[in-house]
Amino acid sequence: MISVVIRNKNQAGALSFLLKNLTERYADDIDEVVVIDNLSTDASEQVAKTYEARFETITQFSYGGSANFAASKAKNPIVVIFSAHSYPVSHDFFKLIKNKFVENPNLAGLRCLHNSNDYKNYINNISAVQDPNKSGLIFSGSVFNKKVWEKHPFKEDVATFEDKEWTVRVLKAGYDIDFVPSIFNYEINRTKKQLFFRFKKDVVGNYQLWHQDIGLANVLKGLAFNLWNAIKNLFFDVWYAILRFLFLLKFISNKPKKF
Repeated sequence: MISVVIRNKNQAGALSFLLKNLTERYADDIDEVVVIDNLSTDASEQVAKTYEARFETITQFSYGGSANFAASKAKNPIVVIFSAHSYPVSHDFFKLIKNKFVENPNLAGLRCLHNSNDYKNYINNISAVQDPNKSGLIFSGSVFNKKVWEKHPFKEDVATFEDKEWTVRVLKAGYDIDFVPSIFNYEINRTKKQLFFRFKKDVVGNYQLWHQDIGLANVLKGLAFNLWNAIKNLFFDVWYAILRFLFLLKFISNKPKKF
């Protein structure tokens, strides 16, 4: 049996589409849907009620903590986790997941496919042992075994990459992480503020998990690179804005024949 858990904060529109998708296309494959909400102030709760999804509120958010909270609220042994801004696409999304768990009782988790890196690693048989970052779990469109989670909860003291840390840890414990050709879409447009928030978390997470240290020389090099890119992009934006303007002026004075 499959539980779907959805992490959400103020994404009522995206959540509505995800729940509509799950309800209309996959109702026979899913036993329950649980929305794990981080104090949303929009209509997220009403959206969840509209689609008869269970609505659970988490007040102290962290990536690992929210994943543990989600796992604790799921009642079934197979847990599929989404962010509200992602959604399954392939018609056999959940059937393929079930088949993988039937075939391999040693599975701790599965990574579904949503971008070119996923697909390339899947086709090239690059395992999570070889590449835990790009072949390990990603907690938006991944699956984990609740019984394994009960023995190995997610760490709550990592800044981010709680999914990758768990991947490495359960692999060392002797379990398997695999790809499954279940296709989903990940659709989000982050603000500059949100991108900066993720940047900070990623810097800390990369240091904690992959030991990617940063020195003053790297910081200065990064600043120079970012400033150069900003100036270059501004120049090209202005240049092509002028070219579009000139083309439209020419078009107005010399329109082609209509068909």
